[in-house]
Amino acid sequence: MQALINPVKEIIAKGGIAIGIGVRGVRGVEIARAMKTAGFDFLFIDLEHGATSVETAYSISVAALDAGIAPFVRVPHMELKLGTRCLDAGALGIVVPHVDTPEEARAITDAFRFAPQGHRSIGGGYPQFGFAAVPAKEAVAALNDASVVVAMVETPRAVENAERIAAVPGIDALLMGTNDLCLEMGIPGQLDHPRVAAAIDTVIGACRKHGKWPALGGVYTRDLLKQYLARGIRMVLAGNDLSLLVGAATEQAKFVRGCA
Repeated sequence: MQALINPVKEIIAKGGIAIGIGVRGVRGVEIARAMKTAGFDFLFIDLEHGATSVETAYSISVAALDAGIAPFVRVPHMELKLGTRCLDAGALGIVVPHVDTPEEARAITDAFRFAPQGHRSIGGGYPQFGFAAVPAKEAVAALNDASVVVAMVETPRAVENAERIAAVPGIDALLMGTNDLCLEMGIPGQLDHPRVAAAIDTVIGACRKHGKWPALGGVYTRDLLKQYLARGIRMVLAGNDLSLLVGAATEQAKFVRGCA
């Protein structure tokens, strides 16, 4: 059996920062190769917001595996059965939003890890192995090792429980959902607020204590992104397909009109 490699795990193991791009508006498989060419390490295929289906996530995940960029899928809150379907469909990571308690974190790992770590059901013909037949013992060991389970921290309660969530075996990363956190704090849009910075520091500390990855989402302005990355973030969602497309297109249109 060919070794199953998750590019995100490799980058972080070498001391680098894994950089991801949100996929919400683009539903063609070409996004995988294009974002690999652009220099991203993982796709953040979003099934929580927008209209993307599990079938589309499957197609993009298979294309991402072939392109060498890791397909991660965010599912709606605690929709664990959907998460296992996405893992069966080629995802190398599952992101669960609004994880507030260690009990929720344990339910997530129980669903997404094969025994003895959890109770995920085994299927077969996995895209991660190129649809080749792989002995069950080898398949579950490789998938358990390569798959990344991410719990999103998006409320003050989750921040308070960050150390207990990070302590749950099978959780790989705690991802700060800064926009929802700001909403829950009553400071919508204030991503540079000292309370947000303090929350990020709390999550980073919890991750360091338990050997997990602190991750960041929702912060895209360069100055603030640089500040927060310097605090010790290991994985970052650096933008999304629609905002980058509209931003680049706006600048190009403005330039051309200025030439007239």
